[in-house]
Amino acid sequence: SETHGITFRIQITMKELLDTDVLLKLLFHLPVNYPSILPDISVNSDQLTRSQCMDVKDKLLEQAKKHLSEPMVHELVLWVQQHLKYIIRQSTAVCSEKTTLSRGASTEDGIWMLFLHLDHMRAKAKYVKTVEKWASDLRLTGRLMFMGKIILILLQGDRSNIKEYLILQKTSKVDVDSSRKKCKEKMISVLCETKIQPQHARFQTFEVKDYSTMDELQKEFEAAGLATLFVEFVPSLLK
Repeated sequence: SETHGITFRIQITMKELLDTDVLLKLLFHLPVNYPSILPDISVNSDQLTRSQCMDVKDKLLEQAKKHLSEPMVHELVLWVQQHLKYIIRQSTAVCSEKTTLSRGASTEDGIWMLFLHLDHMRAKAKYVKTVEKWASDLRLTGRLMFMGKIILILLQGDRSNIKEYLILQKTSKVDVDSSRKKCKEKMISVLCETKIQPQHARFQTFEVKDYSTMDELQKEFEAAGLATLFVEFVPSLLK
């Protein structure tokens, strides 16, 4: 659209890679000002590890910078077809070296992002205050978002604090059941947990926000450089 740009998926089957066929799923979000602005890219594959997918994504973004201000998606698809084998080999070697030296220290550093979906909140006021307190105590920023029946939590912060939040979310009696008895959260889905990328905006505070339309919610994600995250996870929650 005129305000959101274009998002589309491309699937590539790489034959006999890693002794098996690899189905690579690429998601491109082309902003309105593309190609003057780099596309947002998401990489997924059931045959690759999350770390390998992140390495493929990083390499694609590096290539995209070389084609800034000119159409590039076709070139990027051709490039990844030609170089995927070498990226995976390099990623595997680097991962092995990191494990030998220390337990993936470099991947633990920096700011991480956690994206959660909650099924419901029966004791909404108490639940919201609890989430706000946890975010404050753990120095996490982001959003608790309500849009109709959709409830989303998007957090940014140190990896260790992100993990601590997840523990609290899953083990604390944060809501009430149908009998109004305190209960733990059992209907939570971790949609995404990843290191923040350069194109992602940093939230400065934690806010609770209500959205009247899906379009309004989508604009929140786009403003934070998270358009691909929205397209990949949120529309399916309406089904």
